[in-house]
Amino acid sequence: MGRIFYIIGKSATGKDSILEAILKDEELKLHEIIQYTTRPIRAGEQEGREYHFITMEQTEAFEAAGKVIESRCYQTVHGPWKYMMVDDGTAAADVNYAAVGTIESYVKVRDYFGSDRVVPIYIYVETGERLQRALNRERKHAGPKYAEMCRRFLADEADFCDDNMKAAGLMNEDGTLTNGFENVNFDECVQAVKEFILGV
Repeated sequence: MGRIFYIIGKSATGKDSILEAILKDEELKLHEIIQYTTRPIRAGEQEGREYHFITMEQTEAFEAAGKVIESRCYQTVHGPWKYMMVDDGTAAADVNYAAVGTIESYVKVRDYFGSDRVVPIYIYVETGERLQRALNRERKHAGPKYAEMCRRFLADEADFCDDNMKAAGLMNEDGTLTNGFENVNFDECVQAVKEFILGV
């Protein structure tokens, strides 16, 4: 079976855009694992492209069937939103895949498929720049949800603390990152990620 290159990063680090760029690169020949979510679809999104948008009832059916590899539930200002990776047969083929998620989801996917198959790629941005990017992105929406943006920002600061990073194998004991890529210049970051994938 092929590898799963798992992109991890806080919100507004550009991880989704990097995923999109490497998936389009014909030299890499990567296939996407589309994750599932119960959150409402956003303007510009399409079913089956960013996520599979499902109901809580559909989620419960996947869980009852033992098909959920990992799942996260966020208590948002709009109610609970779930994000999950479902074993729908996608990752069974002998090709390389790419996916995006959190530290928690990465660990569960790694433990499910094995560390020999799941390769982490950590994307990071300086905190102030990340906050500005998040604000700029939210302003583009027809109905900006600033409270939710702030909740996600603060939650990321806790989720990506040094202890959690080290426990997941994303940070060494001396504080250096494992497979870390700073997204200051988008094109340069994508190129660095591409070279890393080709070298694995």
